[in-house]
Amino acid sequence: MSAPSTTPAAAEPVVGYHPLGLYVDGAWCDGAPGRTFDVVDPASERVIGKVPVAEARDVERAVAAAHRAFTTWAQTSVEERSATLRRAAGLLHSRAEAIGSVMSLEQGKPLPEATAEVHRAATLLEWDVEEGRRAYGRIIPSGPGEVLTVRRFPVGPVAALVPWNFPAGGPMRKIAAALSAGCTIVIKPSEEVPGTACALASAFHDAGLPAGVLNVLFGVPDEVSRALIADPRIRFVAFTGSVPVGKHIAGLAAERMKPAVMELGGHAPVIVCADTDPVAAARACVRAKVVNAGQVCTSPSRFYVHRDVAQPFTEAFVAAAEQVVVGPGLAPGVQMGPLASARRRDAVDRLVTDAVSRGARVLTGGRRLEGDGFFYPVTTLVDVPPEAEMLHEEPFGPIAPLLTFDDLDQVLDEANGLPYGLAAYGFTDSAATAERLVRGLDAGILSINHCGGSVPQAPSGGVKESGYGREGGPEGLSGYLVTKRVSHKLAP
Repeated sequence: MSAPSTTPAAAEPVVGYHPLGLYVDGAWCDGAPGRTFDVVDPASERVIGKVPVAEARDVERAVAAAHRAFTTWAQTSVEERSATLRRAAGLLHSRAEAIGSVMSLEQGKPLPEATAEVHRAATLLEWDVEEGRRAYGRIIPSGPGEVLTVRRFPVGPVAALVPWNFPAGGPMRKIAAALSAGCTIVIKPSEEVPGTACALASAFHDAGLPAGVLNVLFGVPDEVSRALIADPRIRFVAFTGSVPVGKHIAGLAAERMKPAVMELGGHAPVIVCADTDPVAAARACVRAKVVNAGQVCTSPSRFYVHRDVAQPFTEAFVAAAEQVVVGPGLAPGVQMGPLASARRRDAVDRLVTDAVSRGARVLTGGRRLEGDGFFYPVTTLVDVPPEAEMLHEEPFGPIAPLLTFDDLDQVLDEANGLPYGLAAYGFTDSAATAERLVRGLDAGILSINHCGGSVPQAPSGGVKESGYGREGGPEGLSGYLVTKRVSHKLAP
């Protein structure tokens, strides 16, 4: 494949950073003349590239390409579609470390974590490809002379909008499901991490994906999203992001009665019961907390620990937090990189400052690290009062407020007290208590005795203000398919 016509406009060449461009109708192109956004390395605060900005004509071209390509892609045999997508997955696996380097440079996460994300994205594609081969309908018993069936067809061109925290996994959740279902897609990844998205598009291009099936735009988020959702040729909207923006996007889709999947924010509670190993639980929680520097919508963020095990849990948590190596994502041995932007670092610092001003005590971290980069250490707090903002606002950073409880029913009420309902975690050695957590926690994702992430074979999604619809597993393709009932009276 030829390189995009737009190349990074940094002060000097950045080794290993992917060229940037819009990808429309199977070709790379520039955006609006004279309009670009800076791409910043969060570990050094250095500008490493300029991402082009799509204007109205680019959005129109992308939607037209997706609309035109849909007719052909939807009618392509599932065997041929699957072969093309499996080639793309193979290319992603083979390029994982190179793409991971791009991701680490522009988003900050450690290279091993970034490389693993690319492999997971490729595996997700492989799973959805196979699931697309099993998008079964059914035959329903009926009366004589009638054949009653349920058929499933791709919904049409998709508009997808994704944030910056998972530069490979976020876009792939939408791309894999849409393409495997037979849809085409126009996706707007985050302008903060464009290099990874361009590398993904390159893999699909090199795999022989037909022109127009995948289109990648960057631009002013509200401008692009409004234009995409308003276009009658777009038939489905897939969004991941914050609750306020999700409500805005959902409203735009609802005005036009367009179906949507919304994977929104969370504030995941962790309930550590008295009958579990508190040291093992603490270590598992710290490992989960440092993933992507806490910039994960499912990140454990409110830690409710039974009073009987609070001391050993706290001691083990502090010890593990103090051992976390923080530094640039491309440096060897780093376990947690910087926050993605000055905006995120300042937001985290504001939540810590607020809690301390209300009487909380800091056991680890507590202030931004000196020097270049948007670094913030794992910050452990105790004596956090109920009114502290960090207990109500999604922290999206390496903050861990440790709270105590005595009664399980009471702590379930506290855990469910926020409008969020994305992820939750519990630690217990009792099957009966585990079932109480399953039935009692308001969350679309529940992990017991571990803090594992999403997997391709099972659905992810939230309840309450954390969104609706599911991504992953057999349920993940449902939104991209139209269910049609067909009643066929046979000729006499």
